[in-house]
Amino acid sequence: MKNHPRRQLEASTRKKNIPPLTKILNHLNLLYAAIGSLLLVCLSALLNMHILTGFLFIIFLLYFLFSQERIAGIGTNKRQNALILSLLLIIFIAASKNILYFNKPEAYIPVTGLVMLVTILYNNLTLSLAFCALASYVAGSLSGGSLYLSQIFFISGLTAAIMLLRLSRRIRILAAGLCAGGAQALLYWLTFSPRSIDELLPNLYSGFICAVVVAGILPAIENFFGIVTNISLLELSDFNHPLLKRMILEAPGTYHHSLIVGNLAESAAEAVGANPLLARIGAYYHDIGKLTQPEYFIENQKVASKHAHLSPSMSKTIIMHHVKEGLALAKQYRLKPAIIDFIIQHHGTSLVYYFYRKALEGIEQDEKVYEEGFRYPGPRPSSRETAIVLLADSVEAATRVIPEPQAAKIDEVVRKIINNKFIDGQLEDCELTLKDLENIAKVFIRNLSALYHGRIQYPQDQAREHQHKQPLKGAAPL
Repeated sequence: MKNHPRRQLEASTRKKNIPPLTKILNHLNLLYAAIGSLLLVCLSALLNMHILTGFLFIIFLLYFLFSQERIAGIGTNKRQNALILSLLLIIFIAASKNILYFNKPEAYIPVTGLVMLVTILYNNLTLSLAFCALASYVAGSLSGGSLYLSQIFFISGLTAAIMLLRLSRRIRILAAGLCAGGAQALLYWLTFSPRSIDELLPNLYSGFICAVVVAGILPAIENFFGIVTNISLLELSDFNHPLLKRMILEAPGTYHHSLIVGNLAESAAEAVGANPLLARIGAYYHDIGKLTQPEYFIENQKVASKHAHLSPSMSKTIIMHHVKEGLALAKQYRLKPAIIDFIIQHHGTSLVYYFYRKALEGIEQDEKVYEEGFRYPGPRPSSRETAIVLLADSVEAATRVIPEPQAAKIDEVVRKIINNKFIDGQLEDCELTLKDLENIAKVFIRNLSALYHGRIQYPQDQAREHQHKQPLKGAAPL
């Protein structure tokens, strides 16, 4: 009896052992954390702060580095993210010290600004809440140990964080700053009952100033660290983007395929706690390399396949070349590194099986065909989002050519493809678990069954439908 794909996945997983390199890297991470902890304690002492501040951040940083829990919005490069968050905190402390050194009101301490940056960059309320609490404690310590000020800063920062979750327009940064400033001014008035409006105004101005500064430096942070925020992603989702407009006109089949892959990837990312917006936008651009020779890909072919008169070796070269062409176009149009990852990783090191099989069938007695020559150069997906797009791309292409796409057949095809990608090692460099793969399969099956569901065949449509479903002469299932 044939093994179920889920059982094959579990059997494959049990055979794997932790490689020695992983153990070495874990020890290096421990050394890195120890050195970082010592530096943070020294920093807090040099700045004449309460030593507890340094230890609080150490605890948070260690949890961030070694926690097995995946936080939505946080990339797989934890070291880079830890560096970014550490730099933001150090800049915040330095700015706060300078504000107090020049005898400016405590209200100008930029707790709101720090929380706004963390929220925009990572879009995670848990992370924002942790940084808001830490920054509020630091601000209170610098202001003479005032617990009341810490509470005011915490509530105003939390107000900004809540308003900036799922940020879609830059104008909301200013709105969040104004609301945070208003909350800070109201709380200051209720707590300290200031004698004049002059004592209250700095609290109101603080939120707006933080918003202006954050809006100004955000593009620089994105470009310097290669981070992509929701704002940048939504700008790329505009169908007036030159690359998407070119795809509509020059490769309409690829454009339609990318939209379906984007919807599948977005739903799957939501199901496993990944970044759904990043998955969808990455899917929109993953096949832009097909723009150079769109007629060689089956979704754009209106007549007999151009591969009918080409050797398997030449066909696989053309097919595989779209990854390199996509990378060149991405650099030409200055796409973000996070989007480029989808372009170069959406096939991983997969085998171009159709042309590999044709090459084997056509070889002479003394000829040899090497499998490595028919594999994409990679790299394999390095994040959950790129891995999801790899799977969505494969299952969409496979289910599109099913003659009668019933739910049971779609279920079988989807699970077979996910199982094959897993066994082939294409998912080894990402953080998807077996439970994630099961959830992804369920989402794909549900969405594809809804997309390709059957309908009643009326007499006047039967001939047309039959003609539409006939495969192209010489077409290759790419």
